[in-house]
Amino acid sequence: MKHVPARCESFFQSLIVSCQAPDGDPFGEPDSMARFARAAALGGAAGIRTNGPDDIAAIRQAVSLPIIGIQKRLQADGRILITPDLEDARKLVAAGADIIALDCTARGQRFGAVERVRQIHGQLGVPVMADIATVEEAVTAAAAGADLVASTMRGYTAETESVRNFEPAFIRELVTRLGVPVVAEGRIDRPEQAAEAIRAGAFAVIVGTAITRPGVITSRFVGAIHRERSRSNGRHYVIGIDLGGTNTKSAIVSRDGKLAFEFISATPPGGGRDALLEHLKRVAFHAVEVARGSGCKPTALGVATAGWVDPLTGRVVYATDNLPGWTGTPIADELQAAIGLPVAVENDANALAIAERHFGRGRDVDDFVCITLGTGVGGGCYITGRLNRGAHFFANALGHIPIQHGGLPCTCGRKGCLEVYANAAALLRYAGQEFATAEDVIRAANSGENIARRALRTYAAHLGTGIVSIVHLLDPSVVVLSGGIAQDNPLLVSELNEQLPELLIAPGQRRLQVEISQLGYYGGVLGAAAIAIEKSP
Repeated sequence: MKHVPARCESFFQSLIVSCQAPDGDPFGEPDSMARFARAAALGGAAGIRTNGPDDIAAIRQAVSLPIIGIQKRLQADGRILITPDLEDARKLVAAGADIIALDCTARGQRFGAVERVRQIHGQLGVPVMADIATVEEAVTAAAAGADLVASTMRGYTAETESVRNFEPAFIRELVTRLGVPVVAEGRIDRPEQAAEAIRAGAFAVIVGTAITRPGVITSRFVGAIHRERSRSNGRHYVIGIDLGGTNTKSAIVSRDGKLAFEFISATPPGGGRDALLEHLKRVAFHAVEVARGSGCKPTALGVATAGWVDPLTGRVVYATDNLPGWTGTPIADELQAAIGLPVAVENDANALAIAERHFGRGRDVDDFVCITLGTGVGGGCYITGRLNRGAHFFANALGHIPIQHGGLPCTCGRKGCLEVYANAAALLRYAGQEFATAEDVIRAANSGENIARRALRTYAAHLGTGIVSIVHLLDPSVVVLSGGIAQDNPLLVSELNEQLPELLIAPGQRRLQVEISQLGYYGGVLGAAAIAIEKSP
C-alpha cells in the first residue's frame, strides 16, 4: 500500500465525523459546526470533515484533530461539485484544513479533477482525498496521486443512482484493486455498518448525517413510527402532483396505482419560480390534510414537472423560457421542509414512462418508449428495464429531435424540432381554419371528415419521422403514445402503423407495437405517484 501521509495515520481503523449542514439548517453556522466537532472529539473521533473556510476556521479553534476540507460549489449544469478549483483548495488550507477532498467521479474528472490532484500536491503540499462512485473512477484517482480514496459519491451519480444502501462488497473491491487507503463514506447509518466497513478492509470510516443532522435523525424515527402505523392500518399511500402549464392535477394514490382522491387546480400563469413553489406547497398541504383526515397516511410525495430534473436532488437542472426562473429550483428541498414527507421530483415526460413501468404497458416489456403529445412533445425511454436519464439528466428530449433543417422556430431557441411539427398547435395548423381546437380535429378525423383526416395524416407523417429516429437508435418493443393528442385517437395509431414500415429498417423483424396509453387523464399524476413509491422507505 502507498505510504500513508503522517497527518492521516491517526485515521487507521477509526471514525471521522462529517460536520456539515445545508443552507437553512438550524445548525448551519460555524459555531454550531465547532460544537459538533468538539462533541465528536470527546466521543473518540479521529478526524473531522467539513465544508468551507469559515467552518474550518471555527473547528480548528475548537479541536486539534486533522480536518478534511471541502468546498461545495453549484456548477452551470445545476449540480454541486466538491472543491472544483485550486483557489478553493488554497483557501481551505489557509483556514486550517490538513487534507483536501474533491470530486473525482467521471463528472468531476471532466471538470479537471485529475490535474487538480497534482496541483494541490505540488502547490499546497497537503494530502488529497478523492471522492468517487465507481471502481474505475477510483483507479484513475489513485493513478493521479490521490492519497486516499473515499466512496463518498456512491449512489449519488447518474451511473450509480440505483445504489440505495451501504455496500461492504464495494469497499472490499476497492481495497483489492487499489494501492492507496480506502475510506468508507456514504449511506452508513448504523454502528454495525461502520464495523462492516472495517471488516471489508476500510482504512477509516466517515459518518455525517447519522451523527450531525438532528433534523434528519428525528425524521427517521418519525418515519419509522409512521410506517409502522400505516402497516398496522393495512394502508400504503403516496401523493402525486402533476404540475401542468394550465392545470395542476394531484391525487392520493395507493401503491397499486388506485386513485383514492383526485384534485385539480389552476396553475398560476406567468408567476415565476416563487409563485409556482407557493402553489405547489398549497397543493401538497391540501392533499396531505385530506390524506391524513381520511386515514390514508401518505408515506411520500412525488412531483412531475416540465424541465430537466436531477432526480438525486430533486432540483430542476434546466427549464426553457416557458417556465421563467425554474432552472435551479430545489423543489424537493422546499416541499420536504414544508410538509415533512420524503419528496421525489422528475421530469413530467419521464414520470409518464415511470407510470407505464409501474402500472401500464411497461410492466410487460423492458425496452419501451413513452411519447407525450400535447402542448409540447416529450418522452421517456426504458432500456433493458431502466429509465434512460443520460449523463447530465438531459436524455429523452424527444421533442427536440431536429426533423427539418432550418425549419420552424421552437421554444427551445432552435429550429425544426419535432415538437413544432407534432404538438397540438401543429395539428390545428394542418387543418387550416376549419377547427377551433386540436380536440375538434381529432374528433372530426376519427368520424371520417376528410379535412381533419388529411391533417392527421400530415401530423402522423411528421411524428413518424421522429419516431423512426428513436426506434433506429433504441430498438424498443413498444412505443406508447400519451397526452391529449393520443387519447381517444385510434386513427393516429392506424396512420403510424401504415407509415412506419415504409421508413424503418427491417420492420418485419422488429415487430414494433405502437399503442395508446391506458393510464388516462391522470397518467402524469400516476407518474408522480410512481416516483414517490420509489422514494418511499
